[in-house]
Amino acid sequence: MIKFLDLQAINNSYEPELSQAIKRVLDSGWYVLGDEVEAFEREYGEYITTQHCIGVANGLDALRLILKAYIELGVMCEGDEIIVPANTYIASILAITENRLVPVLVEPDNGTYNINPLLIEEKITDRTKGIMLVHLYGQNAMHHEIKSLVEKYSLKLIEDNAQAAGAYCGSKRTGALGHAAGHSFYPGKNLGALGDGGAVTTDDGELAEVIRALANYGSSKKYMNDYQGSNSRLDEIQAAILRVKLARLDADNLCRQAIAEYYLENIKHSDIVLPTIGYLHAAKMPGHVWHLFVVRTIYRDQLQHYLSEHGIQTQIHYPVPPHKQKAYRHWETCSCPITEAIHKEVLSLPISPIMCTTDVNKVVEAVNEFN
Repeated sequence: MIKFLDLQAINNSYEPELSQAIKRVLDSGWYVLGDEVEAFEREYGEYITTQHCIGVANGLDALRLILKAYIELGVMCEGDEIIVPANTYIASILAITENRLVPVLVEPDNGTYNINPLLIEEKITDRTKGIMLVHLYGQNAMHHEIKSLVEKYSLKLIEDNAQAAGAYCGSKRTGALGHAAGHSFYPGKNLGALGDGGAVTTDDGELAEVIRALANYGSSKKYMNDYQGSNSRLDEIQAAILRVKLARLDADNLCRQAIAEYYLENIKHSDIVLPTIGYLHAAKMPGHVWHLFVVRTIYRDQLQHYLSEHGIQTQIHYPVPPHKQKAYRHWETCSCPITEAIHKEVLSLPISPIMCTTDVNKVVEAVNEFN
């Protein structure tokens, strides 16, 4: 069986460093907001190249806290609109609606599956305060048109970098392109913890200060609460684990890139559409870190069944778009045909830094022999 993502094997590949990091925390006797979190925030901020990094409990909280901080600072208020891709994981939308802001859906580019930058301006109104840019599947979604619109309309650019840790846009990393970015360290991510975890990166010192307080019960000084905050903190053990994995992230991403390139060169099937590399990609700095390798076919369910019968696990990212979820039933009449078609056809093939050449070849052979 070729697993879709063998987390046990991935984590074993970091031994004994992971066990040593966990023991270091256990022996320290300090488990929340200690030296490991402080060190990881510094190291990840330097990696992304932002002045500030705040560890939080998960990727959804990272996005939620960015928007809440902007509300606390008077930059946004209830009812303001945030442009967001229609084709995204629901967390991007949840962060907006939880803050009583209004998501404005924009269809994706049919090749990259990221937001279509040429469709954004027609959705901007006098209530639009920001664009949430999602680097879906690990591919940079930034585009010169988006940069131009942010400047033209004085908008906040918020990156959902949950799937793209280590990706570049030209010479800059994703997570450092906008005013603030949310990151996820869910175990299956390219930089994954052994549980939930997340972070915010930004160059805005005032925003960082408010986010840090909001994530700690609204407090910047113990038992003194400036805001109605929440408890959303990255813990010491996860921070220690992430420090170990961060050191190898670029190398792991290169392994993913090599597998993706092999898939792109060798999967040849008339009914299967391969992913497209998009905008502003520099030759030596990957604009796609291949968190997921997603193909499309109108025979998606048959292909998934076929591959399963041949011992290859796959997943669907994602079967139901946000605007068709019960949670957003008021969007029932909303039509996003490109997004809806994508969600009916996408299938994610196995890809990870520990996949061996034999398994990669088996995936290619099986896909090519599908009929």
